[in-house]
Amino acid sequence: MAGWGAVACAAVASAPVYWVLRKPLLVGLVVGLATTVLAAFFVAPLIPAGPLVAIYVIAASSPPLWRMVCVAVAIVGVTVSLVIPGDDDLNTYRYLAIAYVAAYALGTSTRARRAQAAEAAARERTRIAREMHDVITHSVGMMVVQAEAGPVVVGTDPAKAIGAFDAIASTGRGAIAQLREVVHALRSPGVAELPELVTGVASLEVVGRPRPLPSEVDVTVYRVVQESLTNAVRHASASRIQVRIRWQETTVGVDVIDDGRGPSGSHGFGLLGMRERVTACGGTLRTGPGPGGAGFAVHVSLPI
Repeated sequence: MAGWGAVACAAVASAPVYWVLRKPLLVGLVVGLATTVLAAFFVAPLIPAGPLVAIYVIAASSPPLWRMVCVAVAIVGVTVSLVIPGDDDLNTYRYLAIAYVAAYALGTSTRARRAQAAEAAARERTRIAREMHDVITHSVGMMVVQAEAGPVVVGTDPAKAIGAFDAIASTGRGAIAQLREVVHALRSPGVAELPELVTGVASLEVVGRPRPLPSEVDVTVYRVVQESLTNAVRHASASRIQVRIRWQETTVGVDVIDDGRGPSGSHGFGLLGMRERVTACGGTLRTGPGPGGAGFAVHVSLPI
């Protein structure tokens, strides 16, 4: 019977994690209690995976008050699970403390990154709103003034009336051009724009069947190629650059290989930002010498 009790506790300590994103606090409480009972009365799990995942999600998504409550409950639960069995090994305490602190720290780091991204998006929306306000207010205001002046002089001075209407048309065309620039800034480039980007000394090769990509991955592919081309041409004096896009079942790969000065060149410019973009998409980035040790190569793999 004790064996079945341990199995039941182990199941309750892990299975509810499936719903942790929907109900992090409830799931954390359930898996925490089950893990405490399992460790106190049966056998301590080697890695308390359920509570660690719950701690991470709570730290990443819950309000400060609930995060503090979660920390307090976790401390009590871990202490009970060690005291009741009589485990006085300090190494066990250290191991569990490190595991829980690491999970909480990862969660708070994720929360900080999300907050930074939201702040950046809010700043961009404010900038675009200001641009559109300035363009529309100025242009429409000028058009209204000219439109009101036109009928006044149309009978007495047709030439002035024609000038007013010409000014309306000119102002409208200018407003349309500026609005197009704003809309273009809103649209992020992607794989479809690569043929326009890869020109001159660079050549583009596509391997596999192209498929639609998540917007973040689509932009990352474009930015990786763009930054690699900039580094190769401006900083490494490359005379030939090969860009290859590899479409696979679950990933899209990007290879940019040049014949420039190699790792001794200034390829470090922008590599940090490139790595951050790739990592944010769950991908990998490798850089180093090109084939035969000549030039420089950038290899990226991104999940689809």
